[in-house]
Amino acid sequence: MSISDPIADMLTVIRNGCGAKKKKVEVPASRVKSEILRVLLEEKFISNYRYIEDSKQGVLRVYLKYADGENSVISGLRRISTPGLRSYSGSKEVPRVQGGLGVAIISTSQGLMTGKAARKRGIGGEVVCHVW
Repeated sequence: MSISDPIADMLTVIRNGCGAKKKKVEVPASRVKSEILRVLLEEKFISNYRYIEDSKQGVLRVYLKYADGENSVISGLRRISTPGLRSYSGSKEVPRVQGGLGVAIISTSQGLMTGKAARKRGIGGEVVCHVW
């Protein structure tokens, strides 16, 4: 796994797990990753997630969600702001994903939240990823 962008690695693990129809996947834990998973859980893109203690940094176990038992609820994940090219959005330019069917996850001064919540509060921030 790459060390330079752990968030992109987590999104890739989730994408690959959905493609392979896995029930659960595991990623190394961090505070930002758990906040991203919290937003995905609130928006009902995953079933659940759990922090599991180990001798190192811990593991986040992500329980994937499927519609009709075989089609993944997540049809796409894209990392927007990378370590080499950060992408910021003002309060009036917060992106809409797939015409409102997807979710933009924004890192703001008030924590990680969806693009819809950021627009409602009138704040901008770093566009972490898009999920649809």
